[in-house]
Amino acid sequence: MARRAIVTDPDFHGGHYLAHGVVPKRGLRVARMIGHITYLSDDTMDAKFGRTLRTALDADAGAGDTPRYTTQDIEFEIESYLRYQGDKFSEYFDANSYLLITRVLDYFDPAREHGGDLSAAFAQATAKFQIISFTTDWRFSPGRSREIVKALLDNRLDVSYAEIAAPHGHDAFLLDDPRYHGVLRARFDRIAREIEADSRGLSGLRIAT
Repeated sequence: MARRAIVTDPDFHGGHYLAHGVVPKRGLRVARMIGHITYLSDDTMDAKFGRTLRTALDADAGAGDTPRYTTQDIEFEIESYLRYQGDKFSEYFDANSYLLITRVLDYFDPAREHGGDLSAAFAQATAKFQIISFTTDWRFSPGRSREIVKALLDNRLDVSYAEIAAPHGHDAFLLDDPRYHGVLRARFDRIAREIEADSRGLSGLRIAT
């Protein structure tokens, strides 16, 4: 949907918009608005905006919290927020870059070259894994993370999994969640101890030699 918004913008010109001295900003704005609502959870959107009317926040509007029943103007605060995000995005992000990046995300499939078998895709892995998911993230749901965990366990690999109940959707990893940071801190501490133990082992080996 986001890509379609861009390529159908009259200023897109088949991707050669710079040659025409324009930028498909209308398409970029809509693309960003569509994308942005997938980053936040329903609970977060409701807590932050609810059904608040912009007129209720505008002292000069004079309409208070009474809807104007317009089809053109911004009435709800969430509309204003998404419009702002779209406008800002269209000023600095290249349309062709957006199309290519989102297409690459769609193409990514680690199991594709293994007949759709994710376990086979991880068969040669040697790393240790830490998988973290957030319950309200529907852009990359916990179910997908659990698929990865199962594939790793099928190969008897070292994997730890944490599923955090957070109301913030996909953007939860960007926020100051003590549980998320606690999991990362514990993992890094473990890595540090392993490195220290390996260093002691190597030192002992040199002394013995």
